[in-house]
Amino acid sequence: MNNNIKTVALLGLLTGLFLFIGGALGGRGGMIVALVFAGVMNLASFWFSDKIVLKMYGAQPLSESEAPGIHGMVNELSQRAGIPKPKVYVLNEESPNAFATGRNPDHAAIALSAGIMKLMNREELRGVIGHELSHILHRDTLIQTAAATLAGAIMFLAHQMQWFAFLGGSSRDDDDNGGIVGLLAMAILAPIAAMLIQMAISRSREYKADASAAELTHNPEGLASSLEKLGYYTRRVPMHATTQTAHLFIVSPLSAKGFAGLFSTHPPLEERVARLRAYRFQ
Repeated sequence: MNNNIKTVALLGLLTGLFLFIGGALGGRGGMIVALVFAGVMNLASFWFSDKIVLKMYGAQPLSESEAPGIHGMVNELSQRAGIPKPKVYVLNEESPNAFATGRNPDHAAIALSAGIMKLMNREELRGVIGHELSHILHRDTLIQTAAATLAGAIMFLAHQMQWFAFLGGSSRDDDDNGGIVGLLAMAILAPIAAMLIQMAISRSREYKADASAAELTHNPEGLASSLEKLGYYTRRVPMHATTQTAHLFIVSPLSAKGFAGLFSTHPPLEERVARLRAYRFQ
């Protein structure tokens, strides 16, 4: 299935799950409230998500005089992509990583950690920048923000559902036990389903951004090499990151060993590297 079609379908599933929980809690009225709530949250994330995440990680503007080489690469690759040059920020983090944010190409930013700028050579940095510009070009930053917002709202409603179940759930005596069990089951399963859907959206966009970066830089090996380095060093130099924003980074800043790896918002690095090295220009 085409990545864009799959993303729309998955976002539709998230929205449907959100409305279903609202309906379970309050019938048709609850569904309408859930719909309004989702709209308000998505509108807020549309306008303010970039500012929030940059402030959350203490990102500071990176001037051209401080890093002329990086600004030169961002400018060159932005022109190739046909988008305005995004603002460039630096994170005061030794852990190597990067992310892009912003609601559209006219209001976008790229943030690079101090660690990634020290670790990568020129071609590897071009690969990383190309990957982040690809997210901006294809509006992945907006799509992933919407997915994260809906998933967060579902988790919030699921938490309220637990309280609703404990306080009695349905008012019908005959259905009380079944209703409470059903609500508790939904409260447990809904956040897992939301997490899996968000993960699927994020993973499909990462593969697309890798392929787009290969086209943009004309050098898939640069990004492949950078991903290998990132996989090695991010495990040894951890970053203080939140689960809500982990999907933004080029590689997950969170530990995802064993069972936790099943819920990672990023595809396996080995698979991403293999796809890049097998990439054939179209």
